[in-house]
Amino acid sequence: MNADYWNTRYINGETGWDMGTVSPPLKAYIDQLENKALRILVPGGGNSYEAAYLWEQGFRHVTVLDIATVVVDQLRQRFAGTGIQLVAQDFFLHEAKYDLILEQTFFCALDPALRTQYVQHMYDLLDQGGHLAGVLFNREFAHSGPPFGGDMEAYRALFGPFFHFNTFAPCYNSHPARQGSEVFINFTRLNQHNHE
Repeated sequence: MNADYWNTRYINGETGWDMGTVSPPLKAYIDQLENKALRILVPGGGNSYEAAYLWEQGFRHVTVLDIATVVVDQLRQRFAGTGIQLVAQDFFLHEAKYDLILEQTFFCALDPALRTQYVQHMYDLLDQGGHLAGVLFNREFAHSGPPFGGDMEAYRALFGPFFHFNTFAPCYNSHPARQGSEVFINFTRLNQHNHE
């Protein structure tokens, strides 16, 4: 799933994951955040309804990262006049420090072989005490992905060495199309991970 793959999906309108609005669980989480100075990353941001919502709510350090230049170019027009940072880059090559990373259909878009690398890189991108929050699919898919599914037991083993679990529970406020198939996560980066 390289840049060409995702560019083609956007060009052809093959964006079944796009709900056309901010994800309800993420909106509820954002509404609870009081510190508007947080440095926030939305990786695999796509059409970035979450980033737009963050900006509307007064967050001024928002970065959207996506490998698909097609969608990043569209966002440059949509977000013109805002201070939202737009980066067309492979997530695994991105280097910066954030207080909060929002996960919304990015994890499930990656080949499962990259999941350990994903967790390690999320850990590296977060500053000490930083949070990884959002939704993961709590189901399997019959077709070969993306999206790629998973379950809570696998996620616990994957994230456990790197993060403290503040919230790790089935979503009660999913979008109707995803009812019963999402788990909400709010993880805090451990000062030292237990993977060495």
